[in-house]
Amino acid sequence: MATKEPRPRSEETRKRILEAASRQFEQRGYDRATIRSIASEAGIDPSMVMRYFGSKEKLFTLAAPISLQLPDLSEVPRDEMGERVVRHFLKRWDQDRALFAVLRSAATDPAAAEQARGIFARQLVPVVAAVVPDPDEALTRAALMASQVLGIALCRFILEIPPVVAMGVEEAVRWYGPTLQRYLTED
Repeated sequence: MATKEPRPRSEETRKRILEAASRQFEQRGYDRATIRSIASEAGIDPSMVMRYFGSKEKLFTLAAPISLQLPDLSEVPRDEMGERVVRHFLKRWDQDRALFAVLRSAATDPAAAEQARGIFARQLVPVVAAVVPDPDEALTRAALMASQVLGIALCRFILEIPPVVAMGVEEAVRWYGPTLQRYLTED
């Protein structure tokens, strides 16, 4: 009589899926990585990936390392910081469509929201803290900046509100730059 191998425990399976997905997203990118290829690498049926994560988008938000590639503001002239941040974020959103998955998922999935908060804490707060020495004030200013750039991304790339979509990068920088400048430098 053949003996069945024990089924992997759920936490082990979840970990294997996340590791395989991380490699697939890094090597192939969001668009070319498939649930089927991730499942194959993890040694499981594709339906298991969907059972654990619900969608490719949710899996991506948990498995893919997100780097905002923020500029070092301590090297930017003080009166140009807001413009530099707006320009940077618009380019990042244009270059890396996978960031949309994070934004969409964070609005409805607690694990994705936690990942977004981690990105904020690990990447944006230190950049702001380099130019705003008080830690509490840096945290508040970074949060205000995040609310602004995420709002721009939501309106421009997800909801596609026509006037915001129609703005060229430099026009958007003129409108939004002063607001981010105020968040960074106003007393």
